[in-house]
Amino acid sequence: MKKPDFTILVCNSYRVAGDAQGFCSKQGAASLVQHLTEECSDRGINAVVTTTACFSVCSQGPVVVIQPNNYWYGEMTEDKLDEVLDALEEGKPVEEYLIA
Repeated sequence: MKKPDFTILVCNSYRVAGDAQGFCSKQGAASLVQHLTEECSDRGINAVVTTTACFSVCSQGPVVVIQPNNYWYGEMTEDKLDEVLDALEEGKPVEEYLIA
């Protein structure tokens, strides 16, 4: 197995009980996972895309984190994620969407 170049984490607001309840989930974070997975595959980006528990920055959700770059993006939509992936292919962040 080849180690992925990127790990893309999408907050899906999982809580201790395991239920997605928070802001990111309610704003459609689950659909962002599918979009990211398909786009990475189509673009040949070697990434693993997964959901996470709450990142505790709900006011800026849906939140997406790209590692190992440590890019934290807020208020993500499919259109914004397309821009993020364009920039990732060029080796840079989209500064206007970074939250940390």
